[in-house]
Amino acid sequence: MPTITHRTGAVHYGRAGSGPGLVLVHGSGGDAASNYDHLVPGFSDIRTVITPDYAGSGQSADPGGELTLDLLADQVLATFEGPSDLVGFSLGAAVAATIAAEHPEMVRRLVLIAGWTHVDDSRLELGLRTWGRLATTDRESFAAYGPLVGFSPGFVSRVGARALMAAPPPPGTLRQIELDLRLDIRGLLSKITAPTLVVGNSQDHLIPVQHHRALHAALPGSRYVEFDSGHVVLHEHPTDITALIRKFITSPDPAEA
Repeated sequence: MPTITHRTGAVHYGRAGSGPGLVLVHGSGGDAASNYDHLVPGFSDIRTVITPDYAGSGQSADPGGELTLDLLADQVLATFEGPSDLVGFSLGAAVAATIAAEHPEMVRRLVLIAGWTHVDDSRLELGLRTWGRLATTDRESFAAYGPLVGFSPGFVSRVGARALMAAPPPPGTLRQIELDLRLDIRGLLSKITAPTLVVGNSQDHLIPVQHHRALHAALPGSRYVEFDSGHVVLHEHPTDITALIRKFITSPDPAEA
């Protein structure tokens, strides 16, 4: 696995394929492999696919102190090999939006999946705080909580809860969830110039769909697509999400992709 030396320490990432860059940013409580390994072959024939692990996930360094979006964005940006298409899922959507806002010259097209702008909803706050508490106090309940809030009921019934039970959380999970609770990207969104696709999930029980819709509304000119899916659409609808992203990043006119 390649490694970049960053001011915070080593940042590990995956690299596959050839062509222009496509950077895929994972969500909190996961890593690049668990979020994206099954999707990479669907892009590596047309893109050099970069899948970084940010602080607290995989083998990437967590420097301690306050975890910030700027720090995670800087770690991810260090793995870019040039201007790239950029996809972010969950917390990764906020990281990707930060990069697109602060470094517009590096982002060709932007895809934000299951994201939110800030926490102003007691339902959202309760879900995130419960997830974080279970990560440190009750590993068995933490493993069960993942399928309950991460996937749609129909998907859990079809696949089986045991197959979806979360593995032990990466060491940085609690710190990442704490960042989820305090992030606020509203001041950055007006600075994003890249053509943007926002993906929402109608059965998202972790980040309710109204937050995905609000993110789209805060990005004038963005395109919005909504799946009948739980939060982890990357696993519920891998073929469809891959096709959607491929079309968006390769279409001559992203507004029609």
